[in-house]
Amino acid sequence: MAAVPRDPALEDLLRTLAPQVLGMLVRRHGQFAECEDAVQEALLEASLAWRSGTVPDNPRAWLLTVAGRRLVDQWRSEAARRSREERAAALEAALPGERGDNPPRDADDTLALLFLCCHPALSAPSQLALTLRAVGGLTTAEIASAFLVPEATMGQRISRAKQSIKKAGARFELPDPGERKARLAVVLHVLYLIFNEGYAASSGPSMQREELTAEAIRLARLLRSALPEEPETGGLLALMLLTDSRRRARTLPDGMPVPLADQDRGLWDREQIEEGLALLESVLATGGPGPYRLQAAIAAVHAEATVAEATDWPQILALYTVLESVAPGPVVTLNRAVAVAMVHGPEAGLALLAGLDGELAQTHRLEAVRGHLHEMAGDPAAAKACFVAAAKKTGSLQERNYLLWKAAGCASNGTTAN
Repeated sequence: MAAVPRDPALEDLLRTLAPQVLGMLVRRHGQFAECEDAVQEALLEASLAWRSGTVPDNPRAWLLTVAGRRLVDQWRSEAARRSREERAAALEAALPGERGDNPPRDADDTLALLFLCCHPALSAPSQLALTLRAVGGLTTAEIASAFLVPEATMGQRISRAKQSIKKAGARFELPDPGERKARLAVVLHVLYLIFNEGYAASSGPSMQREELTAEAIRLARLLRSALPEEPETGGLLALMLLTDSRRRARTLPDGMPVPLADQDRGLWDREQIEEGLALLESVLATGGPGPYRLQAAIAAVHAEATVAEATDWPQILALYTVLESVAPGPVVTLNRAVAVAMVHGPEAGLALLAGLDGELAQTHRLEAVRGHLHEMAGDPAAAKACFVAAAKKTGSLQERNYLLWKAAGCASNGTTAN
């Protein structure tokens, strides 16, 4: 059977509508697991019915209708008890028409859904996975790639998470202030992961997925509005705005990535930069240093440099040093190694990478950075080997092409760093 061609516009629409419809169903009926299954079935039906361009006038109402009827079918098939039948009949009578003549109210339940998925009954990995699926709209395969686990393993994790939500009797509402604060770290990390998957896609033909970065920024704005007293909500939003401001300059027309140092900074979105800088200034001095505010401060240093040569690398190195003490991890060390190389030379940066092979063995980023630093050090043979090794590990087609192009450049002319 011939493969059905992808329709990116339709996929974007369904990804945007999915958490809205799921939130409406859960708010109305509870039973998160059953509602999530019903929404997935409705999305599948829509992806087939709408692929010819026949999207209904009110696609959200269409999805809500179909998903609601799937719930009716589930409840009727489970048992013939009178109470279940009466509930199904009442639900069917209340459903809006297929054409959306009686659309649901426009309340956005996404924030409540976000906190529900971060319920304390779930482990942190399950919270992340379930939220990326239910709120971020990522597929199980994409989430598995982000966590570096097999797709089947991630599917089981998501299924168990939904059952745990059900057993815990979680209610579909924003938690009280005390519990909300306890869940905030996971919520912030989830939004961070959604943004990163959009900004640097882990797989596929395109390096960027703008629908995911836009959704992450939208959710971060909601979170900031709901919890303005929490400085890290502002820090995360500032980080997203400052990072996303470079989007137009990050790739060539053919999709090939452009390194930060080579980007046309005239293409950076100055409006986003100004908003991000103002937001960062308003939260930077509040409380102790937080990881998202520190990362936003690093992005701000880049944003304030009108040319790459004007970048204040000593300040970036100082910020990474603080970040590593606040939120240590191999990725932070990897990024600090680049800053060390820019301040103290590539050999110093390479020395810092020596202990990361075990922790970052499955990703391409370590070898890519190592190749860049070897290139800076004037060792094209070592740089080539690293770029080739990195190309074999990345799931992004455009990034693979870029790394192989870098390797070919090292082989042909032995050039040093950009």
